Amino acid sequence: MAMSTGSGSGPMVEINTTPLIDVMLVLLVTLIITLPVMTHSVKMDLPQNQHQPPSKPPEVINLSIDFDGTITWNGTVVPNMQVLDGYFASESVKNPQPEIHLNPDGMAKYGIVAKVLADAQRNRMTKIGFVNTSEFAQ
Repeated sequence: MAMSTGSGSGPMVEINTTPLIDVMLVLLVTLIITLPVMTHSVKMDLPQNQHQPPSKPPEVINLSIDFDGTITWNGTVVPNMQVLDGYFASESVKNPQPEIHLNPDGMAKYGIVAKVLADAQRNRMTKIGFVNTSEFAQ
């Protein structure tokens, strides 16, 4: 066996295999880790749809908040938060509970919208959704 000391005048033609071995080891470890995840499966019995859709659409309450803080309940101006609290209290006991479609103006203050949402939550209103958010999409 001959050993080269590097004192020769010709170029060294041996390839460095250390990076190749490192890459292969990383790929091997990745394969070993992900292979059991792909082969194991969990059998799950999904429930079958036995319920029919409701025969009539749910009642909808359109709640709007203007830029100046004016709150309207189905087109009627709400004079103060106590009246709004009364509206929420009377609607929360209905079965099924009506949906609240909240439509805040883009310039409405966050504090007023947060107070309305907190008031609805305090009165156990569960079906609340934001509508008309297309004006915020660019």
